[in-house]
Amino acid sequence: MGPLISCDDLLVTPSLQPPTEPTENHGHNGHPHASPGQCAGHPSGHSDGHPAGHSPAPPSGHSHGHGHGHSHGPAAPVSKHLRKVIAAVLIPFAAAVFIGMVVLWPGGAPAHERTGVGFDRQTQQGVVAALEQVDCKSVNASQVPATGTPSTPEGRGAQAAQTGECKKATVEITTGPDKGRTFVEIVQPGAPRQLEDGQEVVVAYAPDAPRDLQYSVIDVNRKLPMALLAGIFAVAVVLVGRMRGLFALIALVVSFGVLTLFILPAILQGSNPLVVAVVGASAIMLIALYMCHGLTARTSVAVLGTLVSLLLIGLLGAVFIDWAFLSGNTDDNTGLIHGLYPDIDMSGLLLAGVIIGSLGVLDDVTVTQTSAVWELHQADPSMGPRALYRAAIRIGRDHIASVVNTLVLAYAGAALPLLLLFSIANSSMGSVANSELVAVEIVRTLVGSIGLVASVPVTTALAALVVSADRPGSQAAGPAAAPAPAGPVRSGRGRRRKR
Repeated sequence: MGPLISCDDLLVTPSLQPPTEPTENHGHNGHPHASPGQCAGHPSGHSDGHPAGHSPAPPSGHSHGHGHGHSHGPAAPVSKHLRKVIAAVLIPFAAAVFIGMVVLWPGGAPAHERTGVGFDRQTQQGVVAALEQVDCKSVNASQVPATGTPSTPEGRGAQAAQTGECKKATVEITTGPDKGRTFVEIVQPGAPRQLEDGQEVVVAYAPDAPRDLQYSVIDVNRKLPMALLAGIFAVAVVLVGRMRGLFALIALVVSFGVLTLFILPAILQGSNPLVVAVVGASAIMLIALYMCHGLTARTSVAVLGTLVSLLLIGLLGAVFIDWAFLSGNTDDNTGLIHGLYPDIDMSGLLLAGVIIGSLGVLDDVTVTQTSAVWELHQADPSMGPRALYRAAIRIGRDHIASVVNTLVLAYAGAALPLLLLFSIANSSMGSVANSELVAVEIVRTLVGSIGLVASVPVTTALAALVVSADRPGSQAAGPAAAPAPAGPVRSGRGRRRKR
């Protein structure tokens, strides 16, 4: 992969192709062949006007200086004409994405009155200042059900709590207007979240409740371990990936910035979720791919393949979400969103999630396939587009199998508690798949997988056509082409002629 910006291209820059055979001495002093770090077609310490790696013409042949820009040394795999074609497609697309972001830019999430339900609660930070053991019965931490029978799980838990010891935690507020205020939190022995002395916690604030009940512990503070894990991740990426890893981290930050500053607020402002997702995902794709893999023709082909696959995913998702009557309102969180912002199209929000969720895996597939085609071409420049496609698609088939399996397992892992509930209820596979909770994940998985499968042949075909088109050997042909110069001459297929 070349650098981010090449010597003579502002949009797409092909990778330089190393010589396929050892270079013979031309018999001319001061005319070294272009090294891989130089750009084809640019002089490197020459005073006679000949490009690096191009032998001057013999006196008895044609003595005029060559005006064409290519050389017979390391050659670009795509011509300037083809790079202009790629630019003609990508520049309007990038401009449309930029204009779409400007038009849809929300300027922040809309304000609303807090409901105090779920995530829509006011929160502050706190710390457990003191912790003591108390008798659960003395603090009325639990009550036996009115039936007085331990036949239910609630009754058994309540009876066990009455005979056990509870924790009485004194929590101090460390942020907000009530900083320094304390309140008491009772923790039962069977509670899933146990508190420890000195532990940092997250507390919810209910201003309309009685003073003694305004604050309650809702979670623990996990900022330190999460920040440490993120730091370890960043160091590992930079140590292994070096500059490429650093650019990947920057692209990751930019992607989260687009998601939190544009996509989410724009949806909350009432914009169409599908349009917002398409514009936002396209912006993430352009920034991430070009920042991580360089401003090259190879990356541009990967962008085109990703774009075609995203359009297919959007079309299939829209058809099957509407056909299956998926509302997108499947749990407490989506219900809360619909209650706070009733104008949001929840089915459109579901489709937006499908598109954004598929983007990350699509980038991996398209970049891998494009790189495979480029490497195959460099290994054997004589391969035509058909041979390149057949060789690269064999790599793609292995990639399809692993990626689809990964995608299905990722969704299954996220929905594992839900699947356990269905298993406990002894529900049949048909009834499980028919429920909207599971049908949403099935549609999400299958639509994304179809897009991934389609991206392999589409990207491979585009890369094979681009890397095989307009070879340097064909550019030198024609009536205006000069006779062959003396010395070894490298053709588009790697052959050479001797004097």
